[in-house]
Amino acid sequence: MAIRSIDILNVMVFKRQWRKNNGDCKQGEIKDSDKFSNGFHLDFCNGINVLIGENGVGKTTILKMIYAATQWSNEKTDSNKTKKLTDFFSNNLKDSNKLKNADRKEDYCYYKVSYGEHTFTDSLSHNGIFNFDDWLGLNIQSVYIPLTEMLSHSKGFLAMNQKYSMPYDGTQVDIIVNASLPETREIPGSCKAVLKEISDVIGGIVVLEDDIFYVLKKDGRKIDFSLEAEGFRKLGLLWKLIRNGLLEKGTILLWDEPEANLNPELYPLVVGILLELQNNGVQVFIATHSYNFAKYLEIRKSGKEQVMFHNLYKGTSEIPQVLNDFSDENHSPDEVYSISAYKMEDLGPNHIMMADNRLLDEVYNM
Repeated sequence: MAIRSIDILNVMVFKRQWRKNNGDCKQGEIKDSDKFSNGFHLDFCNGINVLIGENGVGKTTILKMIYAATQWSNEKTDSNKTKKLTDFFSNNLKDSNKLKNADRKEDYCYYKVSYGEHTFTDSLSHNGIFNFDDWLGLNIQSVYIPLTEMLSHSKGFLAMNQKYSMPYDGTQVDIIVNASLPETREIPGSCKAVLKEISDVIGGIVVLEDDIFYVLKKDGRKIDFSLEAEGFRKLGLLWKLIRNGLLEKGTILLWDEPEANLNPELYPLVVGILLELQNNGVQVFIATHSYNFAKYLEIRKSGKEQVMFHNLYKGTSEIPQVLNDFSDENHSPDEVYSISAYKMEDLGPNHIMMADNRLLDEVYNM
């Protein structure tokens, strides 16, 4: 099974939005059957899902919602489970009220994640989980790689986090926990080549000694993780997750900006690894601002439906003027819309492509 879809209403940047019953709202042709939906909706593919869009459209929020839902499926008894859901979004939230984005207190606020035939709904307006009996025990394995590099902070981190209020959210804590797990006894054949590729780039393997991560170089030198280049640390983390057996068939990988701090020459390597993981049964979700990284995924995929692109954008500049006449009290000019496609050229108002095109225009006009 795989994550199939997500629905969001009045949470963070996602508010009630205008959608046509049939077709995409960007076309601007209003029909009698058109209506406001209950909120933002996105369907996913079983392979690699690439979230793109300008800043502030909720790409990271979607990744964290999926991660929160999957983590809930693995914990059967925990009195603080509902509180832990908010921890994934920020360490500063005392409750879920700050996640709400509604004009009226009585407005419904929720996000819903579907996995096969099962659904998980976190109702912020009701402070409860719907369908939790059906969701508990699914044991959906997931790994979230946050944008912030965390392994260089590992010394004493988990012990301190248990005792004190630390300025890190749940995803940042979890990645240290996952990287600190023991390595598997055996390495699946499908992973051996990937591990070797990464090892060749970083010049060694990643080891954990006395709560500190090191890169053990092929010449025997042991380099503290914090002294490695940021891009190598990112690859080293990926190596450790694979070596610990956390990215195997049935796992969901959520990775926020995998291209960040990475030399563009390494994009093909990371793209190849993601495609290989997907071939091995891992469903992947990434958020990116890089046209080149996303394009590598498009041109190197082996099947049409292996990679799907989801473009998120605000309605302020992209919705046609004709829609201004079709509104009600719930309409907001900065609501977030989406369009999905298997080819980037079919994504409509694609901001990362627009930025690249503007740069090319400046180059040609020099």
